[in-house]
Amino acid sequence: MPLEQLTAVSSIDGRYRDIAGALSEHFSEYGLIRKRITVECEYLLALSETGVGVRKFTKEEIAILQQLPHISLEEAAIVKKIEKEGYEGIPATNHDVKAVEYFIKKKLAGTSLKDISEWTHFALTSEDVNSAAYGIALRSALQSVILPALTEIQSTLLALAKEHAGVAMLARTHGQPASPTTFGKEVRVFEQRLLRQMNGLSRPILVKFGGATGNYNAHVIAMPDVDWQEFARKFVARLNVGYKIPLELNEFTTQIEPHDTYAELFDTMRRINTILIDLSQDFWRYISDAYLTQKAKEGEIGSSAMPHKVNPIDFENAEGNLGVANALYEHFSRKLPVSRLQRDLSDSTVERAFGTAFAHSLIAYASLKRGLGKITVNKEGMQAALDAHPEVLAEAIQTVLRREGVEVPYEKLKELTRGKNVSLNDFAIFIDGLSVNTDVKARLKALRPETYIGLAKKIADSTH
Repeated sequence: MPLEQLTAVSSIDGRYRDIAGALSEHFSEYGLIRKRITVECEYLLALSETGVGVRKFTKEEIAILQQLPHISLEEAAIVKKIEKEGYEGIPATNHDVKAVEYFIKKKLAGTSLKDISEWTHFALTSEDVNSAAYGIALRSALQSVILPALTEIQSTLLALAKEHAGVAMLARTHGQPASPTTFGKEVRVFEQRLLRQMNGLSRPILVKFGGATGNYNAHVIAMPDVDWQEFARKFVARLNVGYKIPLELNEFTTQIEPHDTYAELFDTMRRINTILIDLSQDFWRYISDAYLTQKAKEGEIGSSAMPHKVNPIDFENAEGNLGVANALYEHFSRKLPVSRLQRDLSDSTVERAFGTAFAHSLIAYASLKRGLGKITVNKEGMQAALDAHPEVLAEAIQTVLRREGVEVPYEKLKELTRGKNVSLNDFAIFIDGLSVNTDVKARLKALRPETYIGLAKKIADSTH
């Protein structure tokens, strides 16, 4: 069966291809091949520029190496053919990075650079190339796709918080009516949690470039007078041109870079998604409680049986995809920093799933953006809930009475309100029987749930 959106096994390449496709250039096999070629070509350029064994290149030769990574899909297929079955005299490698090396040598053979083709992959191991290639993939996906999507959600939440900073809303703790808050303040909590974790996505990603077991063995035996550690530092730095998220050389590695910064990154992504799961569930409940209403989309069906329904499908879709992504992120963080001695190949299999986790995250972010764009704050619904639960004023009254020196005020309010339906009139009768001055009585009797919001509006409006 031919591969297309309707036949794809994975929903990210089928149902959600229009969204997840933005990650294709970063995590697809085609994208990975291009990034590996980029690393190999930049290495050749660095060797030439620093005079390490390779002659100086002409402007035309520099242009050849800079253009070489921009291969077509057909050329990428040649790389895979070299790996799987061989191509035009090149035997099958059964090794993906070696196939890239042979492809580059074949391309250089037809140019003035054919004399330096054997410097391709000089003294390197495949993890040197992969470490840098995956580092480039991760930071480019974060910078160009993931962070912009998260920034849209964060900006939307901030605008919601500011717009509804003073809209009083019944809070619930343990699912029970609690001291009032404002819708804007509740949203601002999510916005600030998200922003804090987003800032963590800009931390450096470590890569290696030290050869077979991380000691520069082959480099030193071939060219002992070169400061290979300094060369490696400068080489990794050159890969950062045009990017805000930096790659940095890990000076202490085995054959593989230990992947600890990968784990840090995926843990941050998992925390971000956990925050958004929390948001999705709360908004789902706000819709259920009629605190929020959803705009009905023309022609859309909420239920195959119940015509009236407008289901919160965007928040539900987000929650599901975030959960799938987090299961993968958790596995990445637990698996990748652990290897059998110097190396085993299980990390390679896991790295190929990076795009899957990012794709489910991106699908969720698109769903959240869509869901947030559909909601309207139902001020009347929020006020109705506040009117139905005047008992939440018990905290306010007992706290003022503590200040006034009244004996056991908490216990008195508990006896009046706990597990009972009380009204504002019940409170008024209770207050009239207190031994406090008339000003205090008047202030307590004037209390209303919608005005008992403390500093919620100020917190929601905060510029921090």
